[in-house]
Amino acid sequence: MIAERAIPWVGIALALASSLGLAIAGVDLWLALILAMFWIGSLWLALPEPEVEAPRINAEQASRDAMRETIESLGQPMLVLEGARVTIANAAARAALGAHVVDQDARIALRHPDAMRLLEMDDGGSVTITGFTGGRSLWQLTRRKIDTRRWLIELTDRTSEADVSRAHTDFVANSSHELRTPLAAIIGYVETLAEGGPSVDEAARTRFYEVVLREARRMQSLVEDLMSLSHVEAEKHDRPSEPVDIAKLAARVVGEIGSIQGRDRFATEFPEGESMVLADAGQLEQLLRNLIDNALKYGDPDEPVSVQVTRSASSSVTLAITDRGPGIEPQHIPHLTRRFYRTDPGRSRAAGGTGLGLAIVKHIVERHRAQLDIVSKLGEGTTFTVSFPPPPQVSLNGLS
Repeated sequence: MIAERAIPWVGIALALASSLGLAIAGVDLWLALILAMFWIGSLWLALPEPEVEAPRINAEQASRDAMRETIESLGQPMLVLEGARVTIANAAARAALGAHVVDQDARIALRHPDAMRLLEMDDGGSVTITGFTGGRSLWQLTRRKIDTRRWLIELTDRTSEADVSRAHTDFVANSSHELRTPLAAIIGYVETLAEGGPSVDEAARTRFYEVVLREARRMQSLVEDLMSLSHVEAEKHDRPSEPVDIAKLAARVVGEIGSIQGRDRFATEFPEGESMVLADAGQLEQLLRNLIDNALKYGDPDEPVSVQVTRSASSSVTLAITDRGPGIEPQHIPHLTRRFYRTDPGRSRAAGGTGLGLAIVKHIVERHRAQLDIVSKLGEGTTFTVSFPPPPQVSLNGLS
């Protein structure tokens, strides 16, 4: 705002009076008026320039704007409350709760009894809320005092941590159960042999020893799979860099298994030339053996298992293993790679499965940046397909 100039009324009055005096003294009236005008003009020019007043700044609004700018880009959801009203919600908070929370009553914006309890705490505090944003979500809300009127609420999403903890608990429980079952059988049969002594006939003794040996080997397989799974998970962020010819490796694995199972159990199709992928050869062999073993266990024993490797024009490589078994019902397919998941627990255990084979396959596939697809038709069979990306040097050179 510009201040107005003060009018010099006293000076103007003196100028007019002096002019009047000159006119009375005999000076020409027009000359007296001109002298008065010059005098008044000089007074006006001598006045100081008006000062420009600085705009009045709303300190409270400036503080609110500064706080909004500070927290807007933070990844953690944050709300600022003035009294009971949400005045600021950063981008992360708006994404989690909706943009409508700004200028809303906090009790309506947060909509949860535990959140109401947090708002009633005089000295701030923290609450953990299950299902805060729906489903199995888990959030921790922390309330901190800014000044006498304002509070900051930090929202921390603990859902992933809870899922990991739950998965760990389930894994330990399932592992314990899987180990306890064969261990109980071993203990039971050994106790029978020890307590029965000579009363146990030779046929029963032989049968008991066979059961003990089978269950011990089952425990051994389970422990080996648990160690393999732990090893693969530990390396999941380290992408393999060893060039491996997957067709050559698959041919060797099929040959070794075929020498035991019978070569007529397989129908193979491999491309001419090399089928190179960047891989961990040991883990790739483990993947092949697990998928082939699954196909042999659950496929039709009178039909061959198909092992096929194809190479595309872009040098990506695809491995497909197909059985001619009864197939898998659609509702089971999304869960097949879960640890200890079985579509038919009794049949799986009878076949010697640990329930970890496909979980290991999934982690190996992820480490190799590949893609696993499972297609099954009831009464026709199941195909497991692993698609490997082309080696980086092939992509960069534009070779096919």
